[in-house]
Amino acid sequence: MNIKNAIEEGTNILKKNGIKSYSIDAEILMSKTIKQDRKYIILNLDVDLSLNSLKYFKKLIQQRSLGKPIAYITGQKEFWKYQFKITEGVLIPRPDTEIIIEEVLKLTKNRSKLKLLDIGIGSGCILLSILKEKKNFYGTGVDLSEKCLKLSKINALYHGLENRVKLFKSDIDNFNYGKYDLIISNPPYINNINLKYLEKDVINFEPIMALNGGLEGTSEIRKVINKSSELIKRNGKLVLEIAFDQKEKVKMLLKKKGFYINKILKDFAKNDRCIISTKT
Repeated sequence: MNIKNAIEEGTNILKKNGIKSYSIDAEILMSKTIKQDRKYIILNLDVDLSLNSLKYFKKLIQQRSLGKPIAYITGQKEFWKYQFKITEGVLIPRPDTEIIIEEVLKLTKNRSKLKLLDIGIGSGCILLSILKEKKNFYGTGVDLSEKCLKLSKINALYHGLENRVKLFKSDIDNFNYGKYDLIISNPPYINNINLKYLEKDVINFEPIMALNGGLEGTSEIRKVINKSSELIKRNGKLVLEIAFDQKEKVKMLLKKKGFYINKILKDFAKNDRCIISTKT
């Protein structure tokens, strides 16, 4: 079977199984199978696949048809301008989260040698993307998950940032290392009652710990705000990702802890996604 026919067959299987991005996913999985980019595939559609390659491609299509996210199958995900290694058990970076990078770069345009803290560092994509852009910033990442810290370390090494990042395994309540100019966090913020409504790609495969925000969705956000008020320098900025319906609740929590609300950022779908605040 040639590349074209294999992709068509894979596309049909994914489509029948309700995978919305069936066409692009089949191409990505072919790229992984033959270790070539999309351009090569387009120019070589009539090239025959070896039996081993065809077998491997069908195996990947089967995994995807069951809902396994592409990032877990390929072991990588593009975020901001960079590629990051991704493993199961770690939340997959979302394009909407890139607005955090954009805003931090605006906020720190004329600043140097700032100390950043990422609470719930996950794959490291947020903190490491900022450090790639700002050559004299230093970062600290904290997470409860051993898998996340291991992956963040791998990604830091991959991007040559290991000398500018410190990683700590800790619940944020018990973290007391240093004072920071800027704190960023994309904490779990989904109301636990709503977890069952998430798409199967998410709920069946991604870590619940990185999604579950408790009864009202703000349990972890509250912890992040409380601890940030102690760890942040005066006039330091807190950049916090939130759910679309949490703006008023989170603003109230921030004000109680002495933060001034600078602005609310919207995501690509025009939903409230991020709150920027300053410690007064």
